[in-house]
Amino acid sequence: MKNSLIILAKRRDFGTDYYASVLNIKKWSLLQISLSWNDYPSWPYLQIRSGTGDALSILFWAHKFGLDFTLISRTWDFSRYEEWES
Repeated sequence: MKNSLIILAKRRDFGTDYYASVLNIKKWSLLQISLSWNDYPSWPYLQIRSGTGDALSILFWAHKFGLDFTLISRTWDFSRYEEWES
């Protein structure tokens, strides 16, 4: 992955996901955020973790809405999927 200030992407698969990755240097990102609206509802949950490639990662899901916030982590691989829209 090239060095870049901001990467924005959108993906549709059982809902719509919006991704933003800020200050990407080599394979690391300062901040990554994902917003999701899923076609299928889910029970609410919250996951907070640190380590395994992330300084801090927070995942929140309620009904059809999802939010993923990651601070100082490995950059998500946007090239793995062909259906990404930049």
